[in-house]
Amino acid sequence: MAEELFGKLVSIVIKCKDCEDRRASIRLTVETHAASHPVHKKDLVVRLSDDADPFFLYNLALGEEDFQSLKNQQGLLVDFSAFPQRFIDLLEQCILEQEKQVPRFLLQLVTSSARDCTSANLNVIETNPFKHLTHLSLKLLAGSDSDVKKYLAACIKYLKAENSVLEEKLQRSEEELSKRLTLTQQALAEKSKELDKLRNEWTSQSSILANKHAQELAAERAQALQIQTQCQLQYEKQKNERETTSSRTAQHLEARISELETANKDLTERKYKSESCIRELKAKLSGLEEEYQRTRQEVNSLRRENSTLDSECHEKEKLVNQLTTRTAVLEQELKDKEQVVIRTTNVCESAQEHKKRLEDSLEQKQLHIGKIETTVKSLSEELLKANEIIKKLQGDLKKLMEKMKLKNAVTMQQEKLLGEKEQALQKEMSELNNVKQALIQKAEEALKLQEQLDKTGEKLEESKQLLKTNENVISWLNKQLNENKIASLQSITNQCEAPSSIKSSTSPSNLAGMQNGLVRFNLSPNTTSSPSLEARFIPTTSTPVVPSTSDHVDRPGLDMKYLNCGIPIRGPNPSNALGTVPQRPSITRQGSLPVISAYFPGQQPRLPAS
Repeated sequence: MAEELFGKLVSIVIKCKDCEDRRASIRLTVETHAASHPVHKKDLVVRLSDDADPFFLYNLALGEEDFQSLKNQQGLLVDFSAFPQRFIDLLEQCILEQEKQVPRFLLQLVTSSARDCTSANLNVIETNPFKHLTHLSLKLLAGSDSDVKKYLAACIKYLKAENSVLEEKLQRSEEELSKRLTLTQQALAEKSKELDKLRNEWTSQSSILANKHAQELAAERAQALQIQTQCQLQYEKQKNERETTSSRTAQHLEARISELETANKDLTERKYKSESCIRELKAKLSGLEEEYQRTRQEVNSLRRENSTLDSECHEKEKLVNQLTTRTAVLEQELKDKEQVVIRTTNVCESAQEHKKRLEDSLEQKQLHIGKIETTVKSLSEELLKANEIIKKLQGDLKKLMEKMKLKNAVTMQQEKLLGEKEQALQKEMSELNNVKQALIQKAEEALKLQEQLDKTGEKLEESKQLLKTNENVISWLNKQLNENKIASLQSITNQCEAPSSIKSSTSPSNLAGMQNGLVRFNLSPNTTSSPSLEARFIPTTSTPVVPSTSDHVDRPGLDMKYLNCGIPIRGPNPSNALGTVPQRPSITRQGSLPVISAYFPGQQPRLPAS
């Protein structure tokens, strides 16, 4: 069973060693032959034949085994089942490119010599500027005498079959044509009779109509002469009117052109003014950006200062906790703390001043932004007016274009100029829109800056409140320490003077002082340095222990200069005179004198609510 896949005339370049290269149109057929015995196989048959030369015949029978060797030799990437279609696609591309002067795909048939034409190679070549690439090379064998005879017999058989078919078609067409001839002859005889009748009628009617047309023509000529004279008079009148109207319109258009030129000059001046305003606004915006960066740096420095203040507050809290265990080193630490507190107060004052400066700069920036917004509004109003003027001018131009059809050259130049001006105005409008957007962005940035400044102000207030609370806690702790120190000193003095002044203490004045429960000490700064006072303190009982002069050096306590301020303290109970342990004196809220802090001599700290 043979199945034809491709059969067309293809132009092939034939190369031979002994002869010159020539191009010929050769029929190339691709068929598949299925062999049922002994195994079901399909062979691909490629045949080259020339319709002009019946002895020109080349054949190729390609089986699966032969295709495998061909695939390995030429590095093909196609299987045997897909090879015929790929080969046909290459042939179609060659057919498409064969009419060009420099075809991209070529079919080339290379023979060894003119004498020995037993084999030939069919090459599918792709040409590029660098080299010729051979996509496929098939080795064809020239047909032997038996092959040529078989091919010619097949051709004769095909021609005979085709001839018989054509003869049958001819006989059918002759019979049909003979039938049509008889019918047409009969119809012709009938039509010729009808023609004779129509000719006679036409001659009679044509003579009558000719007479009528001659009379009508004479009447129409007279009417046409009258109409022509009337039209000439009307035309002259219209011509004069048109000339007058055209002169008037020309004068009006010239005046309008002068007005448009003046308006154009005004618009160009406004354009330059707006460009200068835009440049100034850009410069102001750059200045605002620099100020914004400066304020951001200042805010960062304030945050760093706040962090340092927080760290210092934490250190102070640690020092306050250590005060209970390290009372001996309180003098030096208190002096350092006084300096640190003074510094912190100075830093707070400087932060307040800086905050005021920032607020002033913010107000100035807001005023500046308001001015910029007013200028932008004025510019937008001017632009709207300019747009209205442009719209009016466009409407006038449309009317003028309808009237100025006769002066096309002048009006075309004016249209080009107006188009360029409109493009320039559109560019200016786009630039102004960009400036508006930039101003809106800057306003948003200014609002963000205000929010950041508000947040920094809130943080500063919080830090101030923390400082105040820390100061209050420190003052309260100092007060408690002073009270404990004074109570311990008072208990020691009472214990020392109890045996000698038991009787004198029962006097009414002493009893009144003990009932009041308040004793005012006025100690001089030198009392801490005199060892004689502490040497006279002798313990009366085993419970309190009075330190000696040697123990007084290592005993922790406050310097007595911080106690020389008339601090009201609770007087000793009678039980303390008998040797009991002194308790922490309680401060009455009503009737108690104000306690002055040892850290801050001019401030009165608030006691925490019990």
